[in-house]
Amino acid sequence: MPKIIGGSLHEHREQTRQKLFAALSTLMAEQGFDAVTLAEIAQAAGVGRTAVYNHFPDKEALLLGFITHETEQYAATLQRSLDDIDDPVEQLRTYVRQQVQLKRVYHLAPGPELRSVLSRGTQQRVREHVAVVEVILRDILTAGIESGAFPQQDLEVTVPLVNACLSGRGVPDDGPERERAIEQTEQFVLRAVGALAPVPA
Repeated sequence: MPKIIGGSLHEHREQTRQKLFAALSTLMAEQGFDAVTLAEIAQAAGVGRTAVYNHFPDKEALLLGFITHETEQYAATLQRSLDDIDDPVEQLRTYVRQQVQLKRVYHLAPGPELRSVLSRGTQQRVREHVAVVEVILRDILTAGIESGAFPQQDLEVTVPLVNACLSGRGVPDDGPERERAIEQTEQFVLRAVGALAPVPA
């Protein structure tokens, strides 16, 4: 019987999953998802290959588990950062900053883009996890519209447009250029949802 890590079987399973997620994240950043094998992930995680199958039936399932975990952690952190802010405009500023600074390992990994190597079912499941964060943005915009901070608008259009802008936005790693890029992105989004008057031409 394999040695139990932690004080219980539940802790052991959770710690093994965390090791697998960390290994997948590191290997994806180095090689890309398509090039990584389950055997390499197991070796990097320091677990037996058969142990991987006790948690995930295949590599795509492992990726989904990783994305689910990362999304839940991020959404909880994001929500905590918004809890003490009452002004919808300031909430939106915070949301933009958090989203711009988020490291999307599964988008930035080398190799083919994930959409081109995942099955249709897995692509849909990945999309569902993006929706977890979209709910937070939708709540901010709804509160802003109700308070009059933002004009009436179709959130079915606005929410994906804002998130597409933020998820595709690369910012410099450091220095004044980074802060300037984040500030300009913030201003762009605020103008786009009608929180700020357009800059005169």
